[in-house]
Amino acid sequence: MKSKHLAILAIAGLTVVSLGHQLNRSVVADVVQPEAIAQVAATRHPAVYTENGVALDGQDVVAYFTQSAVVEGSTAYSLQWNGTTWLFSSAANRDLFAQNPRQYAPQYGGYCAKAAAGGVLATTIPTAWEVRGGKLYLNYSADAQREWQQDTETKIIQANANWPGILDNETLKR
Repeated sequence: MKSKHLAILAIAGLTVVSLGHQLNRSVVADVVQPEAIAQVAATRHPAVYTENGVALDGQDVVAYFTQSAVVEGSTAYSLQWNGTTWLFSSAANRDLFAQNPRQYAPQYGGYCAKAAAGGVLATTIPTAWEVRGGKLYLNYSADAQREWQQDTETKIIQANANWPGILDNETLKR
């Protein structure tokens, strides 16, 4: 049986919840494309790669931008956003994320960018990452990262076309 996930969109301090109900598109139209709202509302996999209730294996996503490094987050600096718990290494990083989560949240919900380009949904590892054009991209492995870095612009176009539809893929590559 296919499980469904509740879609929660936090936009400018407003939480919009949908479980098969019509969302007020005028509220979210400037932030999220209406087609994406309908696709994410009921999917097989959650919109954010989450293990044990924590986004992205507990990594501080802000640190990828501010320190250009992989930094483990702490439960002392956590935040609920987009249906999951995010961990940060400091109150300052948590607060930066809270001010503008879309600026720091990884593309494709933290699932593997290279896999998304191929229409596959896959987990990621914290050390296979890249900030490009002000956006964070994570990958499944060092090999996937190397492949991602070959003709990346084409892969971004492909992954954007596949997202968020791949959230309904039957399998999640681990």
